[in-house]
Amino acid sequence: MELDDHAEDLASDLGVDKEEVKSDLQNLVEYSVPIDEAKGSLRRKYGDGSSGGSAPSSKEIGEITPEDGNVTVTGVVLTAGERSIRYQGSDHVIVEGKLADETGVIDYTAWEDFGLSPGDAITAGNAGVREWDGEPELNLGESTSLSFSEESLEVPHEIGGDAQLADLQTGDRAVTVEVAVLECERRTIDGRDGETEILSGVFGDESGRLPFTNWDPAPAIEEGGPVRIENAYVQEFRGVPEVNVSEFSTVSELDREIDVGTDSTTMDIGEAVRTGGVYDVCVVGNLIAVRDGSGLIQRCPECYRVIQKGQCRTHGEVDGVDDLRVKAILDDGTGTVTAVLDDELTEQVYGGTLEDALEQAREAMDQEVVADTIRENIVGREYRVRGHLSVDEYGANLDAESFEESDDDPETRASEFVSEIGAAVDGEEVDA
Repeated sequence: MELDDHAEDLASDLGVDKEEVKSDLQNLVEYSVPIDEAKGSLRRKYGDGSSGGSAPSSKEIGEITPEDGNVTVTGVVLTAGERSIRYQGSDHVIVEGKLADETGVIDYTAWEDFGLSPGDAITAGNAGVREWDGEPELNLGESTSLSFSEESLEVPHEIGGDAQLADLQTGDRAVTVEVAVLECERRTIDGRDGETEILSGVFGDESGRLPFTNWDPAPAIEEGGPVRIENAYVQEFRGVPEVNVSEFSTVSELDREIDVGTDSTTMDIGEAVRTGGVYDVCVVGNLIAVRDGSGLIQRCPECYRVIQKGQCRTHGEVDGVDDLRVKAILDDGTGTVTAVLDDELTEQVYGGTLEDALEQAREAMDQEVVADTIRENIVGREYRVRGHLSVDEYGANLDAESFEESDDDPETRASEFVSEIGAAVDGEEVDA
């Protein structure tokens, strides 16, 4: 049924102007409220206490699917965190978190202030269900009836959002982490309210590292930590999870040091690419080519993007700033990735400085000689690369933090590869 038809049915039932109902319904739907919940909310607004249609069925959390419209569910609030979002020019505070029972865990968004806290046992009647990233999510709104139980409900899940960085995934909300501030920079960006100062950098804990953005600069973070952060959320940034600290987060200094793990996760290239993006990963592969756009390049002095023929895509004609870069293709038999080396790593593989590269290009009257020299130095060798992997429609890129020729024994690796192939073949024969 189209939105116009829903609005016409509601207007007829409620005896109000169709265009007014349609406008309200459109606003709620654009606000990601499921259509059945939106209609129920408007029935309440215009004086009809009924929710319309059949009563929502009671379901265990593990049974809920994105196809469910409205449900009644009982569970324990594992996490609850406030966050501000902007809709149609105005700010709205929502509460997000996870709800659990014996059968599973589900994310929820509360559009009204129900006073939810971790550990609360609740029953939510007429809760809307929507699909988010392929999974069901509960929406608790005006048409939801919510009651608290004085009796505790035991669930096989930890109450509270305590987590280590390695366990965080894009979309996590109301999480609590204890971290060391490894890198921190104050920057000015064009925010939704104009120029805004933020902090950005890298957090670390025993499990690993992740980038962060602090939207309301906290002195404890800027001073370098270690800190405990409650009610943070995780969003994707350049293909990897990023910890977001908002004005609703609580930041407090820790009286203990954080022993930051120094080991990165080592993965096959194909496995790493299939993750869709991973922070601080190590891969080993044969360097099969150096891509165009490597060697001696020029960047925009305003945004630092690479320019072509003196033209920046954002700032037009500019006087470029000379720089060095390598875009090298690695292949390990499971997949390929483009390792991007910054100026310092490029100087290492080139065997000279930026000034040396400029001098070589002047003598040859061709800046491509720098890239050719780099190709001669590294193509055909095996490298171990550590960095941050992102994957988009243009392919997989690994922003390298270290780039070293591998010291793995080729014979040993070949034997392991043959063993893996043999095991796979044997498995297929058994299955057959």
